[in-house]
Amino acid sequence: MSSLVKNIIRFLLFILVQVFVLDKIELHQMVTPYIYFLFILWLPFRIQRTWLMLIGFLLGFALDSFHHQPGFHAAACVLIAYIRPFVINILIPQEGSDANYEEPSITSMGGLLPYAIYAGFFSFLHNAWLFLLEAWQFGNIWYFLVKTLLSTAVSLLLIIITDLIFNRKQKFRTNTV
Repeated sequence: MSSLVKNIIRFLLFILVQVFVLDKIELHQMVTPYIYFLFILWLPFRIQRTWLMLIGFLLGFALDSFHHQPGFHAAACVLIAYIRPFVINILIPQEGSDANYEEPSITSMGGLLPYAIYAGFFSFLHNAWLFLLEAWQFGNIWYFLVKTLLSTAVSLLLIIITDLIFNRKQKFRTNTV
C-alpha cells in the first residue's frame, strides 16, 4: 500500500475514532481524551514543515467541523506540526533513527521512554493550547493545570496503547544502495 493511501486511511480513522468513540466517553469533566493528533506525530520524519503544517490545519479543521468550534483544534494541530521538527531534532541525534526509519514509533525512537516523552510532550502542548483557547484565560489556574495534566495522562496512555496495538512494521533502512 502506498504511503499516501495509508495516510489518508489513517487520517479518516483518527477523525472518526475521535468523533464517534472518544468524544462520547464521559470520564469526568476534567478529563478529555484526545488521540487524533497522533496522526501528525506518525507522519514521516522527512516531511517538509510546510506540508506538515498544512496537514495539521486540515486535521484540526476536520475535527472543528464536527465540534462546530471556530478553529481551536486547527490552532492546536498547527502548533504541534510547527514544533514537531524541532523536538525530533532534539530527541534523535543527527545520525539517528530518522536516517534508518521512515516514521516515529516506539521502535524507531529507541524504546518506550523516548517515545513516551515525544508523545507526552505533544499531548501536553496540544491540550494546554486547546484548553487555553477554549477558556481564553487562566482564570482558575488550578482548574486549567489539573484538566491539562489529567487529559494529557489519559491521552498519553491511549497513544501508547494505540502504538502497541497497531504496531507499524517499519523496515530498517541501511545506507547502502
